[in-house]
Amino acid sequence: MDYDPVLLLPLLLVPLFIILISLKIMREYERAVVFLLGRFWKVKGPGLILVVPGLQTMVRVDLRTRVLDVPSQDVISRDNVSVKVNAVLYYRVLDADKAVIQVEDYDAATSQLAQTTLRSVLGQHELDEMLAERERLNNDIQTILDSQTDAWGIKVTNVELKHVDIDESMVRAIAKQAEAERIRRAKVINAEG
Repeated sequence: MDYDPVLLLPLLLVPLFIILISLKIMREYERAVVFLLGRFWKVKGPGLILVVPGLQTMVRVDLRTRVLDVPSQDVISRDNVSVKVNAVLYYRVLDADKAVIQVEDYDAATSQLAQTTLRSVLGQHELDEMLAERERLNNDIQTILDSQTDAWGIKVTNVELKHVDIDESMVRAIAKQAEAERIRRAKVINAEG
């Protein structure tokens, strides 16, 4: 039986095409969360992986450390001083499957959580503490964020308060208070002779 090469060509090209679109390359810092018929199957990568079209779908997850600039937040300190605070947050995905399955958008969720945590933690402290004890506040915020994002497969590695901006009228009031304190000390020193 003689086969026409024109008829054999599609029989060879279709499987080759399916194999080519099934192959995916995952870089060293990426993982593929693979779903088989809509259910989680496994995490694959790095390297060359096979995702069967029609049966499997894949979500690519970047495992590198990300930097999130937390926008300025209005915070009222424990001593009722209104300040604007912004911070920077460093985090990375540890469990790709949790980051895809447990939360819809882990970047947005981490950002929102960072904003609310920043406001709540700093609201428990006085202005002097915010200015003098930044390292301790950074650690407190980082610990809280890390424990809450753990269920999403996210590791918060560092939090840094960038700016604590005080209202101009409050700056003048603080300056007056400092001046009054210096005058009081001078009077005490003069009285002691």
